[in-house]
Amino acid sequence: MRDSSDWHSTAYRTHTIGQVVSGGSKILGKEVSIAGYAETVRGRGAICFLMLRDGTGNIQAFLKKDNMEASIFDSIQSATRESTIKVTGTVAQKRPPKVPEGQQLPAPEYEINVSSGEILASAETPLPLGVTDDVNVGLDVRLDNRYLDLRRSHVNAIFQLRSKVLQYGREHLIKEGFMEMNSPKIIASASEGGTNLFPMMYFDTPAFLSQSPQLYKQLAVLGGLERVFEIGPAFRAEKHDTYRHLNEFISFDIEGAWMDDEDVMGVQERMINHIWTCVAEFDQNLIDIINEFRISQGDKSITVEIPTIPFPRISYCDAIEIVKSGGAEINWGDDIESHHCDIIASKYPGFHFIPRWPMAMKPFYIHHKENEKSSTGGQLSRGFDLNYGRDEMTSGGQREHRVEVLEQNLINMDLDPKDFSFYTDGFRYGAPPHAGWGLGVARLLMVLTGTGNVREVVLFPRDRSRVTP
Repeated sequence: MRDSSDWHSTAYRTHTIGQVVSGGSKILGKEVSIAGYAETVRGRGAICFLMLRDGTGNIQAFLKKDNMEASIFDSIQSATRESTIKVTGTVAQKRPPKVPEGQQLPAPEYEINVSSGEILASAETPLPLGVTDDVNVGLDVRLDNRYLDLRRSHVNAIFQLRSKVLQYGREHLIKEGFMEMNSPKIIASASEGGTNLFPMMYFDTPAFLSQSPQLYKQLAVLGGLERVFEIGPAFRAEKHDTYRHLNEFISFDIEGAWMDDEDVMGVQERMINHIWTCVAEFDQNLIDIINEFRISQGDKSITVEIPTIPFPRISYCDAIEIVKSGGAEINWGDDIESHHCDIIASKYPGFHFIPRWPMAMKPFYIHHKENEKSSTGGQLSRGFDLNYGRDEMTSGGQREHRVEVLEQNLINMDLDPKDFSFYTDGFRYGAPPHAGWGLGVARLLMVLTGTGNVREVVLFPRDRSRVTP
């Protein structure tokens, strides 16, 4: 029976490669079994040098034909790159390199002197894309072969970092009193209005894939679950084909009772600050791996600069004036598009909120106060966006809790209140003022990793042209 106190120990290995590499003198001379992918196989005749890689690192294994079964030695010596191999042997210190007199020796490195081994699965040749080769490969080829792309160290680091971002975000929301929930993804009506829905048949009933957990978060809050969050998928049938749009995405979503828009903006900026702080403290090794690749490609390295809170608040009205002063044509009531955001970003390059959008530009469930109007007389909402530079990260706001106003908002947007009775009925029996937001996980990762395309930070992206793998 294996030792359950070390979860790294499995049927195929006693240690990860990372454990061996970092074990130092404590593991020297100890017999271990490791398993990984064959990066290189060098040597002919009676000796062989095998470089193995797993998800924790890489190490050299030294094979000598006299020290093991000849057939096993021959099979490993002729193994193709990326074949999976298990070896057993003792940990030895590699011979240190010669250094000029007076210079300090580098830290010791370790290898495995192999006594037995096994090819677990042979890799076919040629590989569709190189794993360790410094060769540029198109994104489509990489996504078609994501299972190989993930073996590239910087890509693997990106998705390890993504897992950390989800962990740190979840930890922070729980710390602030939010409880995790799950909303249905098969729904009968549009969550946010509009036509960007994927239709489907639910047995004999027409249905849609959910655009957002929005309405269900609110119903949970109305039921007395005062602070809720969800990390889950949403679907938008938008025909965008840009570096920052996908048709399926994962987001952090929260909703909180007795809160207004400013309250939940505070939750968001504190969560982002917490994520960045944790990454800077615990995950610099992943950033270093990503930077090593970026530098090899001639790109700038990235640094984890913890954003100062509170983030700037630039009201919609002020944003319009900034855009105008930057020389662009825009009027109150127009959407703030990417080229407008470039002008704003020249003054506010980091995270910044844009609150108080016109009510006519926001979904029916966004709250407004009748006495909050622009200088032109337009009705302002309690809706906000969060941007990082030119890119929108978040949409959120205080929600409308007055059922009569909700129904009138639906009518104003050419929607039939009867189609939303499952939602509006929950507001007929006393509803607390509440607020929330949705924050795209992939867009956070784009900022952290410096990647220029959202597909780089989504494991198996879904866009207009991709439904496999």
